[in-house]
Amino acid sequence: MITAIYPQSDARVTRSLEGKVALITGASRGIGRAIALELAERGADIAINYRASLIAAEEVRDHLHETGCECKLFQGDISDRQHARRLVSEVRDHFRHIDILVNNAGITRDRSFRKMTDEDWAEVIATNLNSVFYCTSAVVPAMIEQQYGRIVNIASFVGQAGNFGQANYAASKGGIIAFTKVLALELAKYNITANVVAPGFTETEMVAAIPAEILKQIQARIPLKRLARPEEIAKAVAFLVCDGDCITGQQINVNGGIYM
Repeated sequence: MITAIYPQSDARVTRSLEGKVALITGASRGIGRAIALELAERGADIAINYRASLIAAEEVRDHLHETGCECKLFQGDISDRQHARRLVSEVRDHFRHIDILVNNAGITRDRSFRKMTDEDWAEVIATNLNSVFYCTSAVVPAMIEQQYGRIVNIASFVGQAGNFGQANYAASKGGIIAFTKVLALELAKYNITANVVAPGFTETEMVAAIPAEILKQIQARIPLKRLARPEEIAKAVAFLVCDGDCITGQQINVNGGIYM
């Protein structure tokens, strides 16, 4: 059982995101939730997108309200282009602007390639990769207009190194990395940066579903001999949006050394 760990309040954390609005997809659980908490800690107002986990999303919202952050929930299946673009429109209508986009939503449908179905492939590509295009294409025109934007896409070391049984997941995450490089090239002149955070195996519900013996084998492959914590991924995102003004088109790997 993995216990969620919230970032602790720290007077040394500067609220450098005061007045900024961050839209985070798939933010009701795991890495997305940790990112929401971290950016709120730094002063941002938060738009939380979730697909089905209303109770979890409400728990995050209530926690953020206690800290004084404005936070609003937006339900939507962003693998559907109409839902994704409606999401961005609704966030802009409520907050009036979007300064930070974190494309985090993702799923797995793991099978060896010979057993992978068309549905397994299509669902993962739609949720993990197509959603990134839909949300980003909807956000970018307003970022260009305001001459400011920070886009962070959550990929995976699997998109860099591959992993048995994850052809669909690897393709989606590798596609995100390539897509981000093009964004960085095309949007730099508008003061919009685009970067990737690529986690390794992380303490989330997705990893918690792995049988204990296999998880033990995975940890043995990691040079640091442990899984990443969601808040460690969140801090990498926060660095890029708070202090990464001259960083674009890059990948920050938070993976314990499993891919170098």
